[in-house]
Amino acid sequence: MIPSQGAPAGADDAGIGSAWLDAPCPVVVLDAAGGVVDANRAAHPLLSLVAETGLPPWLAHAHTGRAPGTPAGPRAAPSGWIGDRYYEAHATPTAGGHVVWWLLDGTDHRLTRTALRTAEDRASVLAEVSSMLLSSLNVPRCSEVAARMAAEHLADAAVLVAPPQGHRHLLTQAVRGAEVTRGLRQIDPHEVPGLAEALQGFPPVPARWIDPADLPPWVLPPGFPGEVGSVIVTPLPGHGVPAGALILLRSTPHQGFSVGEEVFARLFAARAGAALSAARLYTEQSAVTATLMRDLLPPRLSHVHGVDYAGAYRPAKDHELVGGDFYDVHPGADADAETFVVLGDVAGKGLEAAVLTGKIRNTLQALQPLADDHSRVLTLLNGALLSAHQTRFATLVLASVRRHGDRVRLRLTSAGHLPPLVVRADGTVETADTHGMLVGALPDVHARTTETELAPGETCLLYTDGITEARGGPLGDEMFGEERLVEALTECGGLPGEAIVERVQMLAAQWLADGGHDDMAAVAISAPRTFRRDSGDRGAESPRQPRSGTTG
Repeated sequence: MIPSQGAPAGADDAGIGSAWLDAPCPVVVLDAAGGVVDANRAAHPLLSLVAETGLPPWLAHAHTGRAPGTPAGPRAAPSGWIGDRYYEAHATPTAGGHVVWWLLDGTDHRLTRTALRTAEDRASVLAEVSSMLLSSLNVPRCSEVAARMAAEHLADAAVLVAPPQGHRHLLTQAVRGAEVTRGLRQIDPHEVPGLAEALQGFPPVPARWIDPADLPPWVLPPGFPGEVGSVIVTPLPGHGVPAGALILLRSTPHQGFSVGEEVFARLFAARAGAALSAARLYTEQSAVTATLMRDLLPPRLSHVHGVDYAGAYRPAKDHELVGGDFYDVHPGADADAETFVVLGDVAGKGLEAAVLTGKIRNTLQALQPLADDHSRVLTLLNGALLSAHQTRFATLVLASVRRHGDRVRLRLTSAGHLPPLVVRADGTVETADTHGMLVGALPDVHARTTETELAPGETCLLYTDGITEARGGPLGDEMFGEERLVEALTECGGLPGEAIVERVQMLAAQWLADGGHDDMAAVAISAPRTFRRDSGDRGAESPRQPRSGTTG
């Protein structure tokens, strides 16, 4: 029953007068059974709804708890929807057993709180997306994480379409709660409205423009629940170049994408695109670096034309692979031709020194046919470095090596570098009589060449000053020095060159402790203790030559 407005039906019984009639908010008076006894003018629009559908369940439940003879209801004010508005109800019991319900409209407040909570949730999702995507610079992993999180937070399924690789695209497909699948497929992006444009970085088309019934079969990931009800296609913007496109799918029973969800999808795609672009850029740069690094890394040395070679290199910083020290072995055309060995030290450390190292190594490789004249090689290299207008210089040791019978003959030339050390079979250590000027600093370069011969089991060691100048010891400020190096080599008589190099590097490393150091490089040229006849050998034996000599 809805009485007409006039004298309030329960006003006298309530003892509260008629002030509620003029209240700006809707007010209704309910009897003990939940029937409407009276209402003010503001409540009249609600009464027609109550007449059609009955008292809202949330209000009926709250009224039951307030009616006389029933347990007290919850302390918190009940609230709920009446039509398209959200109300919070406050009760005033009357002496006659009626209850006056004051209905405060909280729709805007609720919508604001809902919007704020949604914004907080989306911000949390974006933060999680950024954290997970940026934790890896691996492109496949970034693609899988982006597709999985899109299916989890934005839709029922997601398809990440990578930029074309020829005529094919890499598809990363994810369904909520299922495993992510990846595959390279030949597709036609024009079959999906807006996809071809998204792959080129153009803005997305509105979701309402896409008819789910027109989607090609390849868009649906394996295990997609039911039919597609709504679709979003949005680009994945990268760093100047599109990183692909993202397709979001919702099944028919679910609500379509709202305008706010489309905006959020673009924000998600922007984060994912930036991460994918960074991962691809890192992958490309890593591939380029690895390709260039292969030519800068020291070569692996072994047995060449009857002579044993061993080398070791340790950069100044453990995380670096190359630096300013280098060595190369350029085998002769056959056993009768000399093998050209180079060990050098470029001023400086790190990548800048490594770049000049690469130039020097390439130049020396080109000059190998002239290696019978070390002075000429150094003069040509010096001119090449000066004409390059670079400010760095280098020191070098050149060695021309040929086996003669069971012995090995060497021509050694130092250009501003530490002279090689010859370790005889009985442990005697000799310093090669060679010295000269560094290259890349002055117009002219002069150097002294010396000759020596190795008997079976003897080794010539070329090394850089990173070993002798390694600072360490008890106080951490004393250099390893040439005397300690020579003393260590006296214990290496008869050892293979590989063992000598390893021992020298080990002693230098132990001397360093935790101190810094320069690049370290060492090359051992050894006459094998066991004679092996190679093609081109002049014979098993030859008259013993003087151990050392010099040429100007």
